[in-house]
Formats: sequence, C-alpha cells, structure tokens
Amino acid sequence: MTTPTSSSASTADDPQPAVPYGTPDAPRIAVRGEAHLEVDPEIARIGITVASRGKDRRTALDDLTHRNTTALDLIKTYGEAVERLETGSFSISPQLKEHGRGERIHAYHGRVHITAELTDFTALGELTTRLADLDLTRVDGPWWALRPDSPAHRQARQEAVREAVQRAREYAEALGTTLAALVELADIGAEHAEPYARAASAGRMRSAAFTAEDSAAAPLDLEPQRQHVYAQVNARFTMAPPQL
Repeated sequence: MTTPTSSSASTADDPQPAVPYGTPDAPRIAVRGEAHLEVDPEIARIGITVASRGKDRRTALDDLTHRNTTALDLIKTYGEAVERLETGSFSISPQLKEHGRGERIHAYHGRVHITAELTDFTALGELTTRLADLDLTRVDGPWWALRPDSPAHRQARQEAVREAVQRAREYAEALGTTLAALVELADIGAEHAEPYARAASAGRMRSAAFTAEDSAAAPLDLEPQRQHVYAQVNARFTMAPPQL
C-alpha cells in the first residue's frame, strides 16, 4: 500500500529557511561599529521666570503683565540671535496668612515662565546679564545642545558604519579571505528606540541660576560646553570561504 504524499511536504524547489549563522560556503561575520564625536554646541536655551506680587489679584496680574512685556521686549531686541521664544506656564495664586483664624488672603503672587533659544553665544552672555538685572526675574541655564538635524549626528552614524566595515574586513583578512556581501545593518536598539526627548535628556548639560541680586554690570562670560555625539551599529557580512 502506498502512503499518500502530503501536499505540505517540502521539495528541492521550495525556498529554504535562512540560516542565521551562515554556512561553510557562506560564513558570516557579525561586528559592531562605534563612533564618538566631541563638537561645539549649536544652540543654548535659557529659562526666564518673571514674578509679581500684589495686595489683590488685579494688582498682581497687572504687574506681572508689565514685567512679562518688559522681559519679552528685551529678548526681542536681539533679533536673529534669538532663534526661538516661547511662553510656558502662567499662574496667579493667593498667599494665605500664616496666623489667625480662617483663610484670609495676605497677597497674590504671579508667575510666568519664558524659554529663549539662542544661536549667538556672545549675545547670550549679555542677554542673560540684562535679564538677571530685572526686578523679580530669575534666569536659569544655559542648556547647551545640538539641533536634532545637526550634521554631527550624520557624521557619527557614517563613522560608525565605516568602522563596522573596517572591523569586518580585518577579521576576514585574518582568515585569509575577503568580504562578499552585507547581510544586515542596524542601529543598536533600533527595535526599542527611546523617544528623542528622553535620549537627549541623558546628555551632559550645564545650568546655573541668576537673580537680580547675583547680577553684574558686565556681560557674563559663558563658555559653551562641548557636546558628545555617539553612534553604534550592528553589521553582518558574508565572506568567501577561508582555506583553513
């Protein structure tokens, strides 16, 4: 009796599953390429907090509006040196008396946060000093950074790829053979990439806080902090069979 042939049985003409570690006829090499660049920052961010205080809500709000306008007008005088200017959170809150019965309001406090992004670091020192000289104004920063599309990121990635190719060639040469083809090239952690904001926060940044009492007549001499750019790739190649 002849056993029927299953329709799912594989034949010589069917595609064969990929062999993850190569074959004797096409050995594979797996390497990692890395690059580390140290470059000058492209932008600097400062945070400005403008405050006000009044016996009643309207007085505190009017004073805050005036101080906020003064700070914004000062920043805008630096023209193209300021690449971005944004207003963040705003608040008016009552301050209750610490002693006495009942909830009696002693005063109102206003606060508004401004973020400025500059590309001219000479202007940055002067602007920081002038802002710190304003009453009830706090300046935080600077935070040095690269733009997301900075050429430094591209340069680091390319250097990481070149290092991976060079490393694979050296392994092949040690076996007396040469590379045949690229099988795979992938960023480290490409399948589980972190959001940009989180990754950027891990970088090195320097910050300081200035208030009116800390200000000096001369512009602050702010030394830009060098930025570190890293790139890593995994690469797999096939090579011609070595003569062992």
